[in-house]
Amino acid sequence: MELMVPIDNQSRSPLYEQIYQYMKEEIRGGRMAAGSRLPSTRILAANLKVSRSTTQMAYEQLLSEGYIEALPCRGYFVCRIEELVEVHKKEESPFSEKQGQRKEPYLVDFSPRGIDLDSFPFNTWRKLSRNTLVDDNKEMFAVGDPQGEYGLRAAIGDYLHSARGVNCRPEQILIGAGSEYLLMLLSQLLGRGTGIALENPTYRQAYRVLKSLGHQVFPVKMDRYGMEIGALEESKAMAAYVMPSHQYPTGIVVPVKRRQELLGWACKKADRYVIEDDYDSEFRYKGRPIPALQGMDQAGKVIYLGTFSRSIAPAIRVGFMVLPEPLLARYRMQAGFYACTVSRIDQNVLYHFITGGYYERHLNRMRAVYKGKHDALLGGLKELENIFQIRGEYAGIHVLLTHRKGMEEEKLVERAAQAGVKVYGMSGSVIGEEKDLVPSTVILGYASLKEEEICKGCRLLNEAWR
Repeated sequence: MELMVPIDNQSRSPLYEQIYQYMKEEIRGGRMAAGSRLPSTRILAANLKVSRSTTQMAYEQLLSEGYIEALPCRGYFVCRIEELVEVHKKEESPFSEKQGQRKEPYLVDFSPRGIDLDSFPFNTWRKLSRNTLVDDNKEMFAVGDPQGEYGLRAAIGDYLHSARGVNCRPEQILIGAGSEYLLMLLSQLLGRGTGIALENPTYRQAYRVLKSLGHQVFPVKMDRYGMEIGALEESKAMAAYVMPSHQYPTGIVVPVKRRQELLGWACKKADRYVIEDDYDSEFRYKGRPIPALQGMDQAGKVIYLGTFSRSIAPAIRVGFMVLPEPLLARYRMQAGFYACTVSRIDQNVLYHFITGGYYERHLNRMRAVYKGKHDALLGGLKELENIFQIRGEYAGIHVLLTHRKGMEEEKLVERAAQAGVKVYGMSGSVIGEEKDLVPSTVILGYASLKEEEICKGCRLLNEAWR
């Protein structure tokens, strides 16, 4: 599908907002048919003569609101409008037309999904891409290793060992185009009949993927230390999907004792596994980074998942999975014939980005950038400390605000929207029937905002919530 989006360079609305609004209205009006494939962010950017980060931000917003979906290895597609209507009926979002949907764009959007694309190392990435294709490097266009290029796997293994305490050989690492693909591959290894326990609340995309693959998903409640082991035992699950270094969205860091209990649970039965999603451990602002659970595993019970989407950019679409030895043998028997879903060109660029020291320098720079935004947000929220409890402020790129007197989440979101600020209710991350599991709580992400936008948003929220 070719899109001709009308761009008004004289408008006060950012370009990505114009693209987002136009595409949203086209989808809602039925002028973009359900199931239609959209152009890639790169092609759309070239057609509209804008930066790729602009189209990426527009697509990210459409993804987060459910107007489009990203299918691994295929691209972006328009969602069915019936599904959108059904969601509105069930959840009755404060932004629906029934409750007076905003027609103008938000002044500040505290999305927890975004990253700082302004800090992407374009010059370095461009140089490494040119070097990869120098002298008509034909090898890059041939079929590569199904698990991913050995050099990249070795570089990732070295990084994981030094930065996260992960113990693995390059042979245990699989490269894939995003966590969704890796979860689909893992599903085949575990078997569709394997019940999987998820922390509640949790990363909803993982829940959707596992549910769509036919797994029975068990929501397991958490205490202040993470997933409750007693409730996990009662669930009858044979795998537990956890985020021990920085749980999303609660921000809980699972202590050593609970980690040992998780490993103990997995060791009780031969086919039990812990799936460790280490999605954003690079960003911590107090103390040393928390070592991975996988480094404590002596029995081959932890499956480790990681991604470069948060630390570099979502469009890189490179994730990795470290399989324990028992599952590695099963992978080679059952799925070793699948081709790698990441191009050799992209793998080679990433390999040089890591081994050339660029990745480490980029992470150091991004930690400083996010620390500045983090401090700006906490400073802006200081006036609300007597009204809200603030949590999750020492790691990641979002914080949680819980109203001390129990104001309803819907009302908090609605008042913020009336002030031109978009915040996200915690109920969107809850799975199962108990939607009010974490009441009176909203999520504020800050990675994609400039510091002045963060300060402006905080001023507006101070007025809206008082």
